[in-house]
Amino acid sequence: MRSVYVIGTCDTKYDELKFVKDTVEKGGVSALLVDVGIKAHDKEVDITNKEVSASHPFEKDFLSRVDDRGKAVGLMAEALQEFLKQKEDVAGVIGLGGSGGTSIITAGMRVLDIGIPKVMVSTVASGNVAPYVGPNDICMMYSVTDVAGLNRISKKVFSNAANAVAGMVSFKNDKVDSGKPAIGMTMFGVTTPCVDAVRKQLEKDYDCLVFHATGTGGQSMEKLFDSGMLSGVIDISTTEICDLHMGGVMNAGEDRLGAVIRTKKPYVGSTGALDMVNFGAKETVPEKYKGRNLYVHNPQVTLMRTTPEENKIMGEWIAEKLNKCEGEVRFLIPEKGVSMIDAPGMPFYDPEADKALFTAIEDNFNQTDSRHLIKLPYHINDKEFADELVKNFLEIINN
Repeated sequence: MRSVYVIGTCDTKYDELKFVKDTVEKGGVSALLVDVGIKAHDKEVDITNKEVSASHPFEKDFLSRVDDRGKAVGLMAEALQEFLKQKEDVAGVIGLGGSGGTSIITAGMRVLDIGIPKVMVSTVASGNVAPYVGPNDICMMYSVTDVAGLNRISKKVFSNAANAVAGMVSFKNDKVDSGKPAIGMTMFGVTTPCVDAVRKQLEKDYDCLVFHATGTGGQSMEKLFDSGMLSGVIDISTTEICDLHMGGVMNAGEDRLGAVIRTKKPYVGSTGALDMVNFGAKETVPEKYKGRNLYVHNPQVTLMRTTPEENKIMGEWIAEKLNKCEGEVRFLIPEKGVSMIDAPGMPFYDPEADKALFTAIEDNFNQTDSRHLIKLPYHINDKEFADELVKNFLEIINN
């Protein structure tokens, strides 16, 4: 029988966790109480903290040895990840916690497949939850009061959370799979015409999953690629690489393109929106960039045009990553511009900067029978460029 795992530190939050478990079961769903606390206690649980800690790959007995709380919390998070990876009966997960408990429980949630219900009731859920959620479908619910006792507020919040996860498990939509192979695409506002044109040509035969290249968007696509849920990728908008190198706010990390290397699956890429670094409101742009070509996209987003020197760095980085790919790879360069605002008369039109990017990629790219670099005399949003993306994708997906 598959069960909802109710996870928390039972040495400090047992009554609250037991309340959630009972509420889930009242909804007709099996539930197991999993202890990830770091202290001993005599409360009745279904899975003890020692059982969880024993899953740690290197420090199986850390509960009896580690006195430092911070270190123990980190080790328990790692142990929970390994513990959950081994379980095949997880119907869903719900957790309760403060900052420490949240860090442990969401670490475990992040290793679970997309689609498995994950609800985290946390005291830190009204702040920056990106470190806890990452590229995963974790529902964060603010606890309002601390997770410290059952009262008229906490009971309402915990009941809502428990009923939510029970409902997700009970009322699964089994008709979401179209039967078509799933493919990933990356889009930014300034590459939307290209992505839409590609998607419309392919959606009859493929389930097209479009990811907004905001940092977590790229991470989400890579996670699904790694998990085997995508048959291939058309990575039109690689703009997150700008933020990685220039300190922007939409950075997907050094592992961008890593899943392409690991999976060896079909990949078609391009240089979409590599003309811009993303920052918040204009006043948040770092002082060292104040004299640069800045474009206020909206009150919350300011874009900075990349320079020839920066484009050279990015081009070399992209080529180095692509050279490690052993699967079928096609990387297409739009010689007439990489975004909607990188065109004649537009604020980021800079042929010299684009040329530096394209030249760096070309000079460092190792062509093979399976890895091709293709230069095209089009703008990225030209219909002809979209047609070439589709053509190249169909050639390698069917190999």
